[in-house]
Amino acid sequence: MKNLGFGMMRLPVLSGPTDFDYEQLNRMVDAFLEAGYTYFDTSFVYHNGKSEEATRKALVERHTRDSFTVATKFPTFMLIPEEKIEETFQSQLDNLGVDYVDYYLLHNIQTVYYDGYDGNGGIVKTTHLFEYAKKWKDDGKIRHLGISFHSSAKLLDRVLTEHPEIEFVQIALNPIDWDSELVQAGPCYDVIRKHGRKVIIMEAVKGGGLAKLPEKAEAVLKAVHPDWSIASWSVRYCLEKEDVIAVLSGMSTLEQVLDNTKTSNEAQPLTDEEKTALAEAMRIYRESAPIKQSELEKFKGLLYHGVPVSAILQAWSICQIQPDPGFSDDNNYLKNALAEAERVDFHNGLEKQNVIAPDGTDITETVEKAVAWLTEHSF
Repeated sequence: MKNLGFGMMRLPVLSGPTDFDYEQLNRMVDAFLEAGYTYFDTSFVYHNGKSEEATRKALVERHTRDSFTVATKFPTFMLIPEEKIEETFQSQLDNLGVDYVDYYLLHNIQTVYYDGYDGNGGIVKTTHLFEYAKKWKDDGKIRHLGISFHSSAKLLDRVLTEHPEIEFVQIALNPIDWDSELVQAGPCYDVIRKHGRKVIIMEAVKGGGLAKLPEKAEAVLKAVHPDWSIASWSVRYCLEKEDVIAVLSGMSTLEQVLDNTKTSNEAQPLTDEEKTALAEAMRIYRESAPIKQSELEKFKGLLYHGVPVSAILQAWSICQIQPDPGFSDDNNYLKNALAEAERVDFHNGLEKQNVIAPDGTDITETVEKAVAWLTEHSF
């Protein structure tokens, strides 16, 4: 179960997102490697485009190339024209200071970027990104090719069928997203394994949202293991999943590195008692949201432009109790659900559609409020 990965997305900074605290970051990188872990995950866009450079300075320039594995991602969502694709990839190698990337991902494969709103092909297909990535692998500049994914299990099944060259898939997975109607972590995990591919888990602590829970929820967990950090419960939940290359944690302090490596070093599959406690803590957590999980059940079967109303309200509600609601992973899914259901681009506005609950209550205003917020904060 020693498959913890270092996410280079929330690095320690001094005065702003690109002013890295290298004194602390270097110590974090060293501690991670000394604990026996090697996987570092970055991207072309993290920290305003400077995370790859920070990875070079803190990791690549200070440690031998055979002592670590590095992953980075091509930014599909930047809609880079085909004539700039090779240049962008080369800039990533230069940013990292490496001749090859161990794990390379097409970043954010989803309905809109894969199929487009009309189903005739999004940016991934029109710029032939998979063809370029296969060429880079043939040239030895990529060791393993994969994708990060933010859409439905149905689409993922098709993508993996159409692209046997994909070796692994990175998905958001944690005790909350596992049965989320929009994120669909559980079904996506099952699809990946059905196709015989490997998994990388991101958002293991849901962007820090599962590092601190309501007092009653924390009490449930502390009653079982007073010495475990709250965040470690979600990390352990992910570490026990099978066929996983790495469980990523976006770490910002040396203390977080030490806690996560300690958790991974000690991790064993959760016992029945621990699973029961975690499930109860997550129930309390969900019930602390503006719209309680128990209230969502009465909206089952209702649709808004083809998307389940319960899914829309669940995503909006869970976002509101995250440390940074505007950057929760849930935000990225509604546009894809709408595109998959009715080929609708929500940025162009949606036609008025009244939503009436089974008890006769008009919840149109609530649904539209949730849709508007998710639209504004999508990325």
